Amino acid sequence: MERLSDRAVQEFIALRHDIHQHPELAFEEHRTSALVAQKLKAWGYAVTTGLGGTGVVGQLRRGTSGPAIGLRADMDALPIAEATGADWSSCHPGVMHACGHDGHTAMLLAAAQQLANQVDFSGTLNLIFQPAEEGGGGALKMMEDGLFERFPCDAIFAMHNMPGIEQGQLVFRSGPAMASSDYATVTLHGIGGHGAMPHKATDVVVAAASIVMSLQTIVSRNVDPLQPAVVTVGALQAGQANNVIPATARLEISLRALHPQVRLDMEQRIKDLITLQAESFGVRAEIEWRSGYAVLVNDAVQTARAIAVAQRHFPATQVVPQGAMVTGSEDFAFMLERVPGCYLFIGNGAGQEPGACMVHNPSYDFNDNNIAIGAAYWVALASDFLSPTTPN
Repeated sequence: MERLSDRAVQEFIALRHDIHQHPELAFEEHRTSALVAQKLKAWGYAVTTGLGGTGVVGQLRRGTSGPAIGLRADMDALPIAEATGADWSSCHPGVMHACGHDGHTAMLLAAAQQLANQVDFSGTLNLIFQPAEEGGGGALKMMEDGLFERFPCDAIFAMHNMPGIEQGQLVFRSGPAMASSDYATVTLHGIGGHGAMPHKATDVVVAAASIVMSLQTIVSRNVDPLQPAVVTVGALQAGQANNVIPATARLEISLRALHPQVRLDMEQRIKDLITLQAESFGVRAEIEWRSGYAVLVNDAVQTARAIAVAQRHFPATQVVPQGAMVTGSEDFAFMLERVPGCYLFIGNGAGQEPGACMVHNPSYDFNDNNIAIGAAYWVALASDFLSPTTPN
């Protein structure tokens, strides 16, 4: 497998730094999208812009038939003030690439350039640069704009860096790999009163406290112990004075599950528990439920293929065929519901290695050493998938 030259690696590191310096939030990736489109056009790709608002697809066809593969990278940044101190730190106060999407974009662009120079494949290469992964559901928006109708794919793949894993390791997992994410805002309505006369009020604070504790029994008593799940109450807001019983309280809840049925069961159990707990205190519960990302499920066949490519082109110690589940969420899950494929991780650094700082942290930065590795993997995967001699 031909790797990027040292000169090309440095060019794409510089490109990554440029994107990092100019981060853009969900659906605002105008500069990044324009940069991606410009590069792809220069390398001979047919480029479509505006999918899902600011999404870009670069398509390269060789031959008159053959399979079609999709490779996806995300482009958006986060509303976090950067604290890396790097020379390429964000130029936009309060916005930074704290999840490595700048690196994902640079890796796929590096692969795009190399694949454009290859003539020994037959089929269609679809490079998908997606906006708004960070909670905006950009994958759904691109699909609503006809992504897979306009760019059919037989399989689709994506890669995300992961701090805490040795730099450059490629980690796969067949089946459920990342959790669903759902959210609830609960408003408790009671009767306010004087703190000295609680019998003349219905206390939403006591009800809220009981609900918080009861919610912790859902995972321990209502979910199969072999099925990972998380219930988190991230906010409880009520009252302002120590001698006033407030009339309302608000809870913010997030839920994660790694099996679709567990996700549904948790939703029903949470709604029932909150409603009944509130009633037991003479309080009324109003529940606003917001469905987030689906469980990300990697297709067994395409994951096996992705692993085989890694094992052929990288040392055995660099490939983890079945890594651990991750309770974070990813909207690539929606693409995998439509097209079989695989979402893999590339280690960003562990222990004292550069890049070990966790994502969504002001001190996080993408490990530039992964650009060559990630690009090489994409080239190997696409070349294998589109090889005239490889069965699909």
